[in-house]
Amino acid sequence: MGNLGLTEMILIGIALLIFFGPSRLPELGKSLGKGIQEFKKASRELTDSVKESVNEDGEKK
Repeated sequence: MGNLGLTEMILIGIALLIFFGPSRLPELGKSLGKGIQEFKKASRELTDSVKESVNEDGEKK
């Protein structure tokens, strides 16, 4: 999680509770999870595309 300690994570959680309320937190968590999943998928696809391009260039020479 980087350099976030327990205290910082608790403060972030409290701030989220204050701003969004307990009823919207599960919805926010689900949206955040889907966003991270889509980012990882796009990153993986880009990496695979670059690797394929490099492999094709290497075979042509």
